[in-house]
Amino acid sequence: MVKRLIIFSFIILFGVSPMFVYAQNSSDQEIANEYFSNKEYSKAVVYYQKLYNKTPNQVFYTKLLNCFIELEEFKNGEKLVKRQLKNNPFDPSYNADLANLYKVSGKGNEAKQTIDKSIKELIPNQQVINELAMAFMRYQELDAALATYLHGRKLLKGSYPFNFELAQLYNLKGDTKAMLEEYIEVLAYQESYLQSVQNALQTALYPDDDGSKKSMLKTTLLKSIQRYPDKRVFSEMLIWVYIQEENYKGAMIQAKALDKRFKEQGDRLMALAQLSSSNGDYETAINSYQYVIDKGSDSYNYISAKMELVNVYNHKIIKTQNYTQEDLLGLERNYLSTISELGKTAATSKLLTGLAHLQAFYLHQTDKAINLLQESLKIPGLKAHDAAEAKIELADVYLFTGEIWEASLLYSQVEKAYKYDELGERAKFKNARISFYTGDFAWAKAQLNVLKASTSKLISNDAMQLSILITDNIGIDTTEAPLLIYAKADLLAYQNKYQEAIRVLDSLQETFPIHTINDDILFKKFQINYEQKNYEAAVKNLEAIVDDYSYDILADDAIYNLALMFDNILNQKERAKNLYKRLLFDFQDSIYGVDARKRYREMDKTTTEKEDLEFEAN
Repeated sequence: MVKRLIIFSFIILFGVSPMFVYAQNSSDQEIANEYFSNKEYSKAVVYYQKLYNKTPNQVFYTKLLNCFIELEEFKNGEKLVKRQLKNNPFDPSYNADLANLYKVSGKGNEAKQTIDKSIKELIPNQQVINELAMAFMRYQELDAALATYLHGRKLLKGSYPFNFELAQLYNLKGDTKAMLEEYIEVLAYQESYLQSVQNALQTALYPDDDGSKKSMLKTTLLKSIQRYPDKRVFSEMLIWVYIQEENYKGAMIQAKALDKRFKEQGDRLMALAQLSSSNGDYETAINSYQYVIDKGSDSYNYISAKMELVNVYNHKIIKTQNYTQEDLLGLERNYLSTISELGKTAATSKLLTGLAHLQAFYLHQTDKAINLLQESLKIPGLKAHDAAEAKIELADVYLFTGEIWEASLLYSQVEKAYKYDELGERAKFKNARISFYTGDFAWAKAQLNVLKASTSKLISNDAMQLSILITDNIGIDTTEAPLLIYAKADLLAYQNKYQEAIRVLDSLQETFPIHTINDDILFKKFQINYEQKNYEAAVKNLEAIVDDYSYDILADDAIYNLALMFDNILNQKERAKNLYKRLLFDFQDSIYGVDARKRYREMDKTTTEKEDLEFEAN
């Protein structure tokens, strides 16, 4: 029995002891951390000293050093750091701790001497150099970190020049010129770092309220282009800067110069033209495509440039809503001459579709449009996707001319062939809209509910709006009459029978003066008046929604479109700005929030700058 007791005691003493020590350490650390969090440093220091003596790791060292500094026990702190340096002779970063200790204790000379000595004694090792510089940066000793990297650059003799690290430091110090010089040196050394430099500058160049940083960058790049005429990278960088500023014309000038200097095929101009067009700078897009066309028909970009040029002319005329009949006829001539030159082939089928759309919906030459689309569908080698696009366009024209079931048949064909594609979803939506026009609201709503989950944001939003229109205006009473009449007016508006559509809407409003469909009537009238450039009437329609239906679902649509009209057409910027602001505050979940916020900030910045200029003038 005695032997068993001795053996049991032996096991307890030697087998459990490490666990007991671990538990004790864990408990001491929790107590120490609690005291430290409560700023009871005189109590925390006792536990951290005990913990450090047992386990001299980085965590306990850092906490203990901070306690000594807070308690102003600088001698103990100095002993601690020097002990750490002795135990880690190949880690000079502790010199930063020592320098900081001297600095906070009022020993500025010792701090400087420690910094200088640690930098002087560096060895040519990239990791060691970087660790010391980072340690200085933790204490905001930017000059010391800078000196570390510069000395390290000399030690490594060009094998690693610390350009990115130095650029970051210069940026922190506000030395934009030196920062840019480091990035220029990187690009001169290795052009493949272009994306990395651009990523770094995306952050470093902001804020730049007076534009001085970008101006300095452009000047630096122009000098670099002259200094390194055989390198593309600086011109590419300058093009990137202009694009960030949305100065597409400036980007085009540089892209042309680069294309000529290196005898390229216009690829940059093609990409820039597409970007310019998508951002509404049609003139730059036109000039860019024309430059590529002028290279001659032997250029592999020639056909694409010719086709895209016509598309840009189309966007310029149609999307700006500022065109005459002669503009439309000129655009048609442009289409016809381009098709005549390039031929009616599988490659040019999209041109035929574009021309057909112009002829049907703007020139009211529906027979020509139908014949052209039917002809395009017979082109040998036509891609299935392009054929489907032509079918949708042909269906649109049939619907425009009142051949509803012909249109529905074509939509159904595309929907079936491209069931899981955006093209199929578009056809499905258009077919659901036909069901709406013909009064089959239940079927239309069922299809729209499926489309609300579409990956296409445009289709999803359109489906949701039409579904809500049906839901809000059916089942309120025993008759579907108001919605049937509205659907008739909607179809008439689609067919450009605007006056007839307005008469139907007026009649509907008079017959059902307190029906929930009245805000939809006003919004449809706005769309019709806007298309006809009756802007005064369009504004009144929207204002009526804002005033009388501010609680309804179309309120944010009305406010946003009203803001756009005052901003872009009527040139009443202050009214537009106030409407954008109202949308942001009163309709925080609106789908227009992102665009409204962006435009409001642009306008607010312009107003602030104008006020600043007026203040300075006075």
